[in-house]
Amino acid sequence: MSVTVIIPARYASTRLPGKPLLAETGKPLIQHVVENVQGAQVVDRIVVATDDKRIADAVHGFNAETVMTREDHASGTDRLAEATEILGLADDDIVVNVQGDEPEIPAGNIDILVELLEDSGAPMATLCTPLDANAADDPNNVKVVFDKQTPSRALYFSRAKIPYNRDEADNETAGDSGYYLHLGIYAYRVRFLEQFAQMPSTDYESREKLEQLRVLEDGYAIAIQAVEYNGSGIDTPEDYAKFVERMKQ
Repeated sequence: MSVTVIIPARYASTRLPGKPLLAETGKPLIQHVVENVQGAQVVDRIVVATDDKRIADAVHGFNAETVMTREDHASGTDRLAEATEILGLADDDIVVNVQGDEPEIPAGNIDILVELLEDSGAPMATLCTPLDANAADDPNNVKVVFDKQTPSRALYFSRAKIPYNRDEADNETAGDSGYYLHLGIYAYRVRFLEQFAQMPSTDYESREKLEQLRVLEDGYAIAIQAVEYNGSGIDTPEDYAKFVERMKQ
């Protein structure tokens, strides 16, 4: 069994075109992501999956591996599944999906995620982190609720504020909110990833625009664990400017 991190990276981004190649830090963003992942202990291979030669050339420039995928994928999961097929990964191999705009997820969290997948018996695993109450209303911050088991299983993901406190007196203060931010990092067995990519889109998935809901709606478990994470994904020019400032500091 091997562990492969696949990093989907597209050039076309509605809010931040050419995002993987932004290089105000002196390195393209995609290089920050790859170098961060290299700190994980359990990873055997790191591959950037892209449909753009400019990104592939940039990745080759810092001696990392790429795989070219089709341009017409509807989702990152579809791109990931094609990449596993091209790479010839075995059914029992583990694939970790690290987003190409997440340069600050601690490498140790990848190790935690792989261990979670192996220990949970679930076909898919992901991570979350405590979320300040002041940020819980933002639909760009995907919230998650999960059960009390060890390891925990996700109950639902939403852009809405979940859990909702009906009684105003129960609203928590910042710093102890009870809300959890879902981190866009996943681990799967290859056989389930390929199955996931072939499942038809589901109702809640279409409403929330959250692919992981397809898994829950179809009755499969997603193992989840809370970790410490103070970084942020990069979706807008403002996000990238803040990242550049953090790198300077």
